Amino acid sequence: MSGSSQDLHTTLLPGPPHDDPGLQPERTTLAWGRTILAFITAAAICLRWVSHHGVFVLALFALAVSTGAVIYLTQRTRYTRSTSGITAEQVAADVLGVLGLSLATVALGTLGIYTVLTLS
Repeated sequence: MSGSSQDLHTTLLPGPPHDDPGLQPERTTLAWGRTILAFITAAAICLRWVSHHGVFVLALFALAVSTGAVIYLTQRTRYTRSTSGITAEQVAADVLGVLGLSLATVALGTLGIYTVLTLS
């Protein structure tokens, strides 16, 4: 096999190569992947509530699925920004991503509690 690790990186990974032995961008990508899984699981639980709590629960389902989809669709951009930041030795925090995720989580939790307490 005549390929170098640089060739492997350019064909498989979306961002520039980095020299982080702790693989921070990869760990962050895995964490966001687990967050997607949590939102899709919440969406599946919401579907089980439809028969008991009514169609209002579909709003919860839509919120959870759309949040998971937005995270998925922005993964490549986040990874590229992170690897570029490590290469440049200056990584900017993803304030909007974290704020958006926090707002979606609070909204999902608040609407879920409202659903259970008032629509029962």
